[in-house]
Amino acid sequence: MSRRTKLYEGKAKILYEGPEPGTIIQYFKDDATAFNAEKKGTINGKGVINNRISEHVFTRLAHIGIPTHFIRRLNMREQLIRQVDIIPLEVVVRNVAAGSISKRLGIEEGEPLPHTLIEYYYKDDALGDPLVSEEHIACFNWASNDEMHDISSMAIRINDFMCGMFAAIDIRLVDFKLEFGRLYDGDFSRVILADEISPDGCRLWDMTTGEKLDKDRFRRDLGGEEEAYREVARRLGLLNAEDNGPGEVFDLSHARSRLRGPPPLKK
Repeated sequence: MSRRTKLYEGKAKILYEGPEPGTIIQYFKDDATAFNAEKKGTINGKGVINNRISEHVFTRLAHIGIPTHFIRRLNMREQLIRQVDIIPLEVVVRNVAAGSISKRLGIEEGEPLPHTLIEYYYKDDALGDPLVSEEHIACFNWASNDEMHDISSMAIRINDFMCGMFAAIDIRLVDFKLEFGRLYDGDFSRVILADEISPDGCRLWDMTTGEKLDKDRFRRDLGGEEEAYREVARRLGLLNAEDNGPGEVFDLSHARSRLRGPPPLKK
């Protein structure tokens, strides 16, 4: 194997120089972090599952006209993507109160929002990814007005599509994070969807039981992280028994038992 040039290593992924100009290889790690990397750990097999889920979601979004950086999946942990200039904003789309908005505004977790809410956070771990307004974005020239129009329009379309996609498999899309980048063609650029979409950046709740099927299981020490990620992939039709770890056969009833906790004692 030829030695590859590492371009960047983040909390959940590594970026390597791609085989052709304008391309990058994106490698998905099993590392898990929370609270701006204050909490660290590992979720076994997470990188494999996130690679498959993100490929699936990005491919389906492309079918409805959302431009993305995704080109193709290379293997179990790697994707070939287009090189973009990342816009330094995390775009959070919220349908239900959970996480930081519940803490900031005192809204009970699980309370449906009056309408879909889009929030913007400045990407800087050292500052704790602070919440910013569109006025901040314009003032510091992080994105132009035209780019923000494209970002907000795409965010709403992505949300509408993903809400339906997950509802069809009995999952409630509570909120999720998006990142966008500029793809250059000479002196011109356009905004396209970048990064990943997976249980790392989405809050996904079972619509029947309310079980959390996302990284909140790691954040809140609930356990069952591996089973939760695999359950999402299985419902999306992406995971078969042979896709599990060596010598491991995925048992859905066992996963649900671990997610829900021990059964009540019989009286």
